[in-house]
Amino acid sequence: MAHAKVGGAVLSGADRLAASAASYLEGKRFGLLTNPTGMTRDFRSTIDVCAELGSAKLTALFACEHGIRGERQAGLLFEDETDPALGIPVFSLYGKHRAPTADMLEAVDAVVFDIQDLGVRFYTYLTTLVYTMQACAKAGKELIVLDRPNPLGGVAVEGGLLRDGYQSMVGVWQVPFRTGMTIGEFARLVNDQSEPKCRLQVVPLEGWSRRMEYPETGLPWMMPSPNMPTMDTVRVYSGTCLFEGTNLSEGRGTTKPFEMIGAPWLDGKATADALNRRGLPGVVFHPVYFTPMFSKQKGELCSGIQVYVTDPQAYRAVRTGLYMLEQIQKMHPDQFQWLPPYKEGGKTFIDLLSGGDRVRLTLHEPGAAERIADDWDREAAEWAKTREAYLLYE
Repeated sequence: MAHAKVGGAVLSGADRLAASAASYLEGKRFGLLTNPTGMTRDFRSTIDVCAELGSAKLTALFACEHGIRGERQAGLLFEDETDPALGIPVFSLYGKHRAPTADMLEAVDAVVFDIQDLGVRFYTYLTTLVYTMQACAKAGKELIVLDRPNPLGGVAVEGGLLRDGYQSMVGVWQVPFRTGMTIGEFARLVNDQSEPKCRLQVVPLEGWSRRMEYPETGLPWMMPSPNMPTMDTVRVYSGTCLFEGTNLSEGRGTTKPFEMIGAPWLDGKATADALNRRGLPGVVFHPVYFTPMFSKQKGELCSGIQVYVTDPQAYRAVRTGLYMLEQIQKMHPDQFQWLPPYKEGGKTFIDLLSGGDRVRLTLHEPGAAERIADDWDREAAEWAKTREAYLLYE
């Protein structure tokens, strides 16, 4: 394992590439899969760093959900384009294709991946990474992952594993909701469990340890996606994202996405009071009103609850999200709904997010949330033994 330097500044994989590109890319034609989070400690875009390399040639860019420069909202599909500054193709991996094709990879010897993720299974960047690894393996191309910190540190692991048959863009590998891994460590796990394997190289962090949360790294924070503005959002996301599978607003279209949950029919005060009586660790619920500017409940006044994390170490995001779902379904059985499948015969979104159908089919039963959460905790603890072999940092 790499050792953290006591008191030293954290350097990302992008910082290390900028300082020693020849060590990784000498003489290669390469593509770069990135977004606005791809930047160095001194605020240089990884795109600019790669475009200015004298020892290697940047020949293509690859864009995933939200676009190469973060210009697109969640779920908006887009096609290939040409980068106006560099005059090179920007291949879309969130439109007709979700993985690089053989034609896209023809003009590269390697693909560099530099994206800040959250260490959460249903954040689509992990899926894009897996699909890119599979494409590189098939085409015989090298994949270089520039590692970045897990914003919540690399210790806690939460949630159940993805079940077979529920793979999708919001969950492609059998890992828990929260992996407690950096994106480079996740790539190592996936590659080892894949066949064929790609030629994978991870450019590791310097100065990072597993107990570090993002603010401790000294690295600049850039929103990983338009609805992930702050660390407060990141902290609750792995639990409250489950509300994306319901007819409640998860706060998209407000300044507090995923921190505020509500609907025009919800009794926010009664819900907050009921949840507070449960005495969940590290969290307080407060009634709130909000009007989303877009997404679900657009333009409608919603009564809801805001999630305040009072003790980050004690807070359990996934378990809390389940209890919230259970409480609202219990209090509003006639109004609460799971969203239907996108297409006939398809899976419901809550099934894809939660990794199976158990939440949808059983959450209404007395005590179901606690039983599900306990089972998920056992799964996560068992899986954590598997991940040990792929960790890079202490």
